[in-house]
Amino acid sequence: MLLKEYRICMPLTVEEYRIGQLYMISKHSHEQSDRGEGVEVVQNEPYEDPTHGPGQFTEKRVYLNSKLPSWARAVVPKIFYVTEKAWNYYPYTITVTAWLVDAFQADISICYLGIRIPSVLFQPLANVEEQEF
Repeated sequence: MLLKEYRICMPLTVEEYRIGQLYMISKHSHEQSDRGEGVEVVQNEPYEDPTHGPGQFTEKRVYLNSKLPSWARAVVPKIFYVTEKAWNYYPYTITVTAWLVDAFQADISICYLGIRIPSVLFQPLANVEEQEF
């Protein structure tokens, strides 16, 4: 298993980011849904987690056949899609994406935090390494 952590500083609040994220996901899904392809919402319902509390569970199928190169279209089934299951307990989000078989999957866990970061962290890395926190 490969584990990566990214920290991205953004010039907006967590709530502003949430509104923008929901808008862009909806817009992208609509733009990609043409000619019978794109995003199909299979399940979308409230979900309660003992750790994170109330949230929303969504299962989607993203149809990708027309996005494949011609040589790949010849070997994959006519209906080729990626399954995405997401549990959104904002600010925590857990997403599992699987394709072809469940052996090929990516699990992504995200936590959005609204914290202030000291300005010293925005200096070039050479300067940050010399300082103690």
